[in-house]
Amino acid sequence: MKRILFTLAISLSSFMMLQAQKLEKSLLWEISGNGLTESSYLYGTIHMTCQATLNENVQKALDDTTLLVLELDMDDPSLMMNMMGGLYMKDNKTIKDFVSEDEYEIISKFINEQLGMPLESMATMKPFFITAAFYPKLLGCPVESYEEALMKVAHAQDEEVLGLETVEEQLNVFDEIPYKDQAIDLLRSAKDNLAYDKESFQKLMQYYNNEDIEGMITMMEEDKNLSTTKHKDKMLDNRNKNWISKIGDHAKTQPTFFGVGAAHLAGDNGVIKLLRKAGFTVKASI
Repeated sequence: MKRILFTLAISLSSFMMLQAQKLEKSLLWEISGNGLTESSYLYGTIHMTCQATLNENVQKALDDTTLLVLELDMDDPSLMMNMMGGLYMKDNKTIKDFVSEDEYEIISKFINEQLGMPLESMATMKPFFITAAFYPKLLGCPVESYEEALMKVAHAQDEEVLGLETVEEQLNVFDEIPYKDQAIDLLRSAKDNLAYDKESFQKLMQYYNNEDIEGMITMMEEDKNLSTTKHKDKMLDNRNKNWISKIGDHAKTQPTFFGVGAAHLAGDNGVIKLLRKAGFTVKASI
């Protein structure tokens, strides 16, 4: 469960031109200008991978900064406890409230075969987090995390680790996305025994390994099988907008390394273009 949670625990004419500009293939971006005396860096992570090795450019950016800021403060000792409190549906809802009896049996059999436990033991969890319990199976290897790799460097350099949002803020997103839509995703995964999920994840990993953040966001926007596409505003856009002032505040205080999911970087409402709109110079660090 800890691993699951952890994996659970980027003038008008010039503006229009900015929206149309295609971003370069890069996961690491330098933030400067707008009053900054030293550069900060923005890095797109993927929360679950087979090998979370940091390349030389990322290592140098970590060496040149004095603070690590992730989506969540993963050094917070209360992180896991706070996360546990946000896993469950409100108003005593259960999976049975959102699927038919036959669909419930399909999901129940799937849970039992994949996790070796009865669905009843998880039935009050938000469907998204039941689905997330299977994410490690999409890899086919021991799970590693870029967040853990970044934290290891920060700890070695005796640097603080902070977060752009609280656990409560992050988990509340899955109350804003209708439980019914989340249950539809879970049912789809159960019906084909993760076949679609595995195929989609492999495509996403190819984009990530090629540092193609534009390809990643396009793939997510076009995947109509996922409720996260339908509710992209809640999953990505709104959170990105909330992060911009916090990123600016940290960067103006000290050179900071920001590590967020790579899906947050690209797009018109991605962190890169929003930072540029806020007056910062953001360029690929290749």
